[in-house]
Amino acid sequence: MTVWRKSSYSGDGDNCVEIGHGVGIRDSKAPATHLPVSAEAWSAFLALATASVEQ
Repeated sequence: MTVWRKSSYSGDGDNCVEIGHGVGIRDSKAPATHLPVSAEAWSAFLALATASVEQ
């Protein structure tokens, strides 16, 4: 079973995106489905998101 987690910025709300290690991402409002994302794609996404925040 995958443990899903959401950003600490989401607080107690259920309107967020969650990640599951080795599985992918899902919408907390529709937890029955998920979008598979490779580790490489996730790392690239995080690098781009971090770079845009730093600018």
